[in-house]
Amino acid sequence: MALGMVRAAISDAFLTFLWVFCVSTLRASTYYIATAIGVQGHLTLLITYALVATLLFAFSVIGTALGGASFNPTTTAAFYAAGFGGQSLYSMALRFPAQAAGAVGGAIAIKEVMPMHYKHMLGGPSLKVDVHTGAVAEGLLTFFISLAVLIVVLRTRVSSLAKASLIAMATVTLVVAGSGYTGPSMNPANAFGWAYLNNKHDTWEHFYVYWICPFIGATLAAVVYRVVFSQPQPQPQQPKRQKKAQKAKKEE
Repeated sequence: MALGMVRAAISDAFLTFLWVFCVSTLRASTYYIATAIGVQGHLTLLITYALVATLLFAFSVIGTALGGASFNPTTTAAFYAAGFGGQSLYSMALRFPAQAAGAVGGAIAIKEVMPMHYKHMLGGPSLKVDVHTGAVAEGLLTFFISLAVLIVVLRTRVSSLAKASLIAMATVTLVVAGSGYTGPSMNPANAFGWAYLNNKHDTWEHFYVYWICPFIGATLAAVVYRVVFSQPQPQPQQPKRQKKAQKAKKEE
């Protein structure tokens, strides 16, 4: 069991490293593609959406190959609180620091290899309002994305690519909605990676906005999911003839 938890933590660290490395290129990639095809304004969001959907699909395949690895602590917590995922508190106590360490590695790596003329497009989420407003915003955004992920992954009967597209749509929408508040992050590990590079990872502000409130939001999303979707399914009604036959058998 201990070996399995260590393997899960290592897989999470590796996947989070890749995620932060790749997702940090979205702004530069969107700009490059939009410039190449002559797209401007809000239409560039379609490019970002397509890139996010592609990343989510690819990472779902990689995560499955790694035995269920995750790059987002709040997603792991949401599935645990909803009663899915087969995790334990001991496992998450190893996985969350591993995800944070992987995020730091990914942020350092992309900063080193990104071409100089695109480096100004790098950077993690940043607080643009007062700390309490930011904390509430990050908590609400994480609530909505966690609830969306739970519903899409557990309730929809569509292909993996379709699920990735739906989650990408929710992600891009919430990022746009929260851009004037906290960035946003909706992923404590990603926020930690960039905060570490900026020497802000050990501040109360960072912990409050990007860790405490997102975990509260993810847990509340799991509670809402369990209340709304985990009700017992109604039994199908039996035909009258079948009911009469069962009644006759009982009388015999």
